Amino acid sequence: MAIGGTLLFAGFIWYLTQSWIIAVALIFGLIVHEYGHVLAMNRLGMGPARIYIIPFLGGVAAGQRGPKSVWDGVVVSLAGPLFGLLATIPFFGLYLLLGDPMWILGAFVICMINLINLAPAPPLDGSKAIGPLLARIHPRIEQGVLLAIGAAVIVWAMTRGSYIFGIFLALALFGHLRRGPQVPSGRPLTNRETVQSLGLYLMTALACVAVAAVAPTILAGDPMVGLNMIADYFGLRQ
Repeated sequence: MAIGGTLLFAGFIWYLTQSWIIAVALIFGLIVHEYGHVLAMNRLGMGPARIYIIPFLGGVAAGQRGPKSVWDGVVVSLAGPLFGLLATIPFFGLYLLLGDPMWILGAFVICMINLINLAPAPPLDGSKAIGPLLARIHPRIEQGVLLAIGAAVIVWAMTRGSYIFGIFLALALFGHLRRGPQVPSGRPLTNRETVQSLGLYLMTALACVAVAAVAPTILAGDPMVGLNMIADYFGLRQ
């Protein structure tokens, strides 16, 4: 079922993009991303963890037990986007070997997968990293901020034509709203861990932006081209 779901998902991506390189980049990027979660879960005593493929949406990593502390949960959530950037390495290598610019675009797409996952919107990784920080102020503040950002991401997904992703986020957001404010499992964050969590989140986001900017810069030789391409992707430029 996992193989069939993966092939179905890859075929759907190819149908939308008409590029088998982009389809491979998305599938490979998602698998490496989820494997980052798996490695962190196993390292922090939450394993043995596994990756489950969700057709048309990607995959999810699940452990056998919850984190011992909120800090462990933050580390697990950010391990996916940070480790997921390693998936760009073979795409850069294949571009240098074959000279086809589509491989560079594949690396850029992988970076975008990880960067979007950092949005503080349930159930994306960013909500699990930033949520506990907001919960230290007040659980209602966490819920309000995550819901507001989640609604903004849904609107963005719909306007960009990512209807399946937008509907998935809308359902997740509705479930989050019904559950109400949640008390994080495990030992709460200490003051030091709160600062470290924010720093790790910002470092991960910066790494995603940096690698994404490098990809088109290789082709154009101008760093601003990479930054402008990221801005265009998120609709930040007119």
